[in-house]
Amino acid sequence: MEPILEVEDLRVYYKSIWGDYRSVDGASLKAYRNEVLSIAGESGCGKSTLVEGVLRLVKPPGYIPTGRVVFEGTDILKIPEEDLRRIRWTKLAYVPQGAMNSLNPVVKVEEQAIDAIIDHSSMDEEKARELAFSMFKEVGLRAEVGGMYPHQLSGGMKQRVIIATAIALKPSLVIADEPTTALDVVVQRGILQLFRMLKEKYHMTVIMVSHDMAAHAQIADRIAIMYAGKIAEVGSIHSIFEEPLHPYTKGLISAIPSIGKRYVKGIPGLAPSPLNWPPGCRFHPRCQHATALCAKVDPPMKEIGSERFVACHLYG
Repeated sequence: MEPILEVEDLRVYYKSIWGDYRSVDGASLKAYRNEVLSIAGESGCGKSTLVEGVLRLVKPPGYIPTGRVVFEGTDILKIPEEDLRRIRWTKLAYVPQGAMNSLNPVVKVEEQAIDAIIDHSSMDEEKARELAFSMFKEVGLRAEVGGMYPHQLSGGMKQRVIIATAIALKPSLVIADEPTTALDVVVQRGILQLFRMLKEKYHMTVIMVSHDMAAHAQIADRIAIMYAGKIAEVGSIHSIFEEPLHPYTKGLISAIPSIGKRYVKGIPGLAPSPLNWPPGCRFHPRCQHATALCAKVDPPMKEIGSERFVACHLYG
């Protein structure tokens, strides 16, 4: 199966007076057509920076020293800005982290959606307005919502406005960064079901970033576990939850609260600083299975079975 997106050895660094913060430091992954790929991990592991690198949204003092981001056969990191602008929104859309705060508070939401459609297509205002209201309806919003200002909408409604704007031109890939953050559990479920419906109806590929493993379990086809700027494990959602391989993945799943659990077991220790990653396996200071090898040699990504990958010295 040919990937729609292929990320190879992507690195995103931020310059500081103390040196480079290596927020993403050699991440590689693939996304296939018509799937929901989730990216999970603790806060600070590089998830959001990874998708910003994929979308080429990194601004100074950030920079991308190496890597390839091949989307539908085109390396996004190498094309001119004007060509990238033609791809955005029409083929590659983004629902940013804190999307509820991405709306202009003094402009009606319909006008903001219309502006985005006109700016990235050849539609006139009348057709753009029709499309905007059609997409509002598609994501479960009433027509009168378009005439409201952002402060008149709930958090879930604002999130749906952003999603409707992102998918209006039917992109083949939508990247959503923490789309359920700060929403209550009922609204979270509605947003997750909305992404699943859009994927099935329009055959979109969705990449969803979240630290919430329970949210991934509801929506994902495959999941990539990220730790300390790199991908630690990749597999189908069922294989990851039923038989996690990497000790870090096991720790994330064991930390999910549930009715049947008397205690929730967290991962000991703290995530390392991107200014000074540990040598060898970056998880070894927190891993109960760590050996002398783990402290010296960074484990390569190995394929364990069909479409199951893990970077750990315990395997292979």
